[in-house]
Amino acid sequence: MTEAEEAHRELEELRESVQKLRTHMSRVIVGQTEIIDGVITCLLAQSHVLLEGVPGLGKTMLVRTLADVLDLPFSRIQFTPDLMPADILGTTVVEESSTGGQRFEFKKGPIFAPLVLADEINRATPKTQSALLEAMQEHRVTIGGKTHDLGRPYFVLATQNPLEMEGTYPLPEAQLDRFFFKLKVPFPTREDLHEILDRTTGVSDATTERALSKDDVIRLQHIVRKVPVPHHVKDYIVRFLRATHPELEGATDMVKRYVATGGSPRGAQAMILASKIHALFDGRIAAGIEDVRAVVPAALRHRILLNFEGEAESVTTDAVIEELIQKLPEARD
Repeated sequence: MTEAEEAHRELEELRESVQKLRTHMSRVIVGQTEIIDGVITCLLAQSHVLLEGVPGLGKTMLVRTLADVLDLPFSRIQFTPDLMPADILGTTVVEESSTGGQRFEFKKGPIFAPLVLADEINRATPKTQSALLEAMQEHRVTIGGKTHDLGRPYFVLATQNPLEMEGTYPLPEAQLDRFFFKLKVPFPTREDLHEILDRTTGVSDATTERALSKDDVIRLQHIVRKVPVPHHVKDYIVRFLRATHPELEGATDMVKRYVATGGSPRGAQAMILASKIHALFDGRIAAGIEDVRAVVPAALRHRILLNFEGEAESVTTDAVIEELIQKLPEARD
C-alpha cells in the first residue's frame, strides 16, 4: 500500500468513526446537530469546549452521553461561589502508615478524569476558575512542587450561564483562550420539544452504547492532523485573524470601531484544526476556505474583546465576525 493510499484509508476510517459517534449521540440528544459536531470537533482537536446557554437545554446530558459512547470515566464538578481550588485539584493529607507512623499522601481531585464536566463554571470566583488553567493547557497539574500528569485523552467540557444572569463571574481572558470552541446552545425547536417530552416523560428512556474506545480516540486525534490544508487557506486564516485587530491591516469598520483586542494565535490554530475536521464531516480529505468560514464563529467569538462602545451598543462578536466573513477577500490582493 502506497503512502497516499494509506493516508486515504486513515482519513476514511476517521470519517466513518465520526459518523458512528454522531449517530450514537443523536439517539439521546434531540436536535442540536451543530452542537454535537462542535463537541466532537473539540475532542478530536485534543482541546476543550465551552457551552453557553440557559439552564435546562441538555448541556449536562450532552456530556454524560459523550462519556457513555466513549466508555470513559466521567467527572462532574459543580462550580459554586464557595468552591476552592483544592476542591478541584485535590490536596495533600496526613495518613497513618501500616507501622503506626504518619505520611503525606496526595488525594486526587475530580479534575483527574479523561472527561471533566465543569458545570456552571462562571458561578465560581476567578481564583477558582484559574485552577483549570494548567490542566487545560498542559494536561497536568502541579501541587506542592510535584507535577501530576492527567493522561490522554483529556477533555474539559465547561458549561456557563449567560453573563447577564445573577451570580455569575466573567471568565478570565487567559482561560477563555484555552477553550477551542465556544458554542451557544440554542433553544429547541417546536418539533424537538415534542420529541424531548416524549422521551423524558414516557415509559422508556433513550439509551446508547459504546461507539469508540479510548485508544480509538487517541488514534483519531493523531489522524486529524494529517489532513492537508492548502497554503492559500492558511493565508486566509492568518489574514482573518489579523483583521480582528483594529490596528492591523484588513480590519473592517466594525472592528476598528468596536473591538478592543483581536484574537490570539490560538485562534488561528483552532481555525486550522477545526477546518480539517469540518472537511472530514463533509466527506472531503482537504480543508478549504468554506470550511474556515463555517468554523470561525465558534473559534473566535470568545477570543475577541469588545471596547466600551461595543458593549454600550450591545454589539456581538458574532456580528463582527460575520462582517469579516463577508468582506475579507479569499485571496490577497
